[in-house]
Amino acid sequence: MAKKKKMSLAYQPLGFVLGWSGGWLAGLAFRKTWMAIRHEEDAPDALDKDRGWGEVLLAAAIQGAIFAVVRSAVDRAGAKAIERSTGTWPVGAGGPLFVGGQAEDGQLVCEDAQPGEGAVGGGP
Repeated sequence: MAKKKKMSLAYQPLGFVLGWSGGWLAGLAFRKTWMAIRHEEDAPDALDKDRGWGEVLLAAAIQGAIFAVVRSAVDRAGAKAIERSTGTWPVGAGGPLFVGGQAEDGQLVCEDAQPGEGAVGGGP
């Protein structure tokens, strides 16, 4: 159990950095994409009175797609880095765990964890 606790603490900074940089990268990609599509610097906000439904929903769909792709790429890169450094692939029983490079509960869950152990550093 002590080894697992050390792993989760070691990768919390990595998760923070990956999450922050992924969000920054997705925001930059969206701004560049919106500029290329509409030739405007600012994308419409849902509460922007002067923008129509179509424009607001188009911007939201594009932004959502870009953020989903960047998040998946960042999560995958983080998982591969963890696997390379520890030899263990981070997974969860219910599917993807990473939120900005960390498990949903802030801990790292590894595929070699015993059933019922839950996240690294403690479980149910």
